[in-house]
Amino acid sequence: MFEAEIQQYDTTVATFQQEVDGPLGKEQARERNEILFSCHSCGIEGSSFSVDDTRALFEQGLGYKPVGKSLLECQEMADHFAAYEWMHAHLDHPFDVELMKHINKLVTLHTMAYKAPDATPGEFTTVDMAAGDTVFGEHEKLVAQVPRLMESTNEAIRSRKAHPMILAARFHGFYEYLHPFRDGNGRTGRLMSNFILLHFGLPELIIRKEDRQEYIGALKQIRKEKTDEYLIRFFFKAAMSQMKSDIEQKRKASRTLFFF
Repeated sequence: MFEAEIQQYDTTVATFQQEVDGPLGKEQARERNEILFSCHSCGIEGSSFSVDDTRALFEQGLGYKPVGKSLLECQEMADHFAAYEWMHAHLDHPFDVELMKHINKLVTLHTMAYKAPDATPGEFTTVDMAAGDTVFGEHEKLVAQVPRLMESTNEAIRSRKAHPMILAARFHGFYEYLHPFRDGNGRTGRLMSNFILLHFGLPELIIRKEDRQEYIGALKQIRKEKTDEYLIRFFFKAAMSQMKSDIEQKRKASRTLFFF
């Protein structure tokens, strides 16, 4: 299963790294990814920041006050920058509960007090959770499964028996099913999935906010049909769509112009 997606993905990655990512240079590529990933990951959760808004905040810090944006949105984006940068600086960290908790702490550090005053950033939920029209299970039972999820994922990473994109998608599906934190579960889960991809030297996956409904629908299929096939296919599709768009944009911008 997924043989066609794996072949197409690996071919696209090779072209993307040769034509786009490599020539950009490590620092510029990472900065671009930080802005795009933060914009879209927060956007999936409701942020109204555009890519240009996100870039301005990235460059100017909290001194930037975009028109029509709340301080909460600005701080949420700034926290996401901090989590993203910490993750990139600690890619040698074991894939464990401590890693998960620290990323969630950074993601929610300055907004948790507003959203859930009785909760602590980076600590597991002490109440049952719901998101949109989804009601999650008993939080004690779900949280108790987190260490086993991390251990089994870590073992799968070490064994290298599955393709990294499949690993990233399966982890993400299980993690979101457990929904172990009061806030920031989506942002934390998407960062953790990219941690897996980066561990294997692969491009980061940017799930665009425009694809939110398809993404959420794929996650819901895990509950409805007890399968993560839809989510895995969505991960491959989203990754290849972004890379192909960048490749096409680079090639078009490299064409010879005829002046006058």
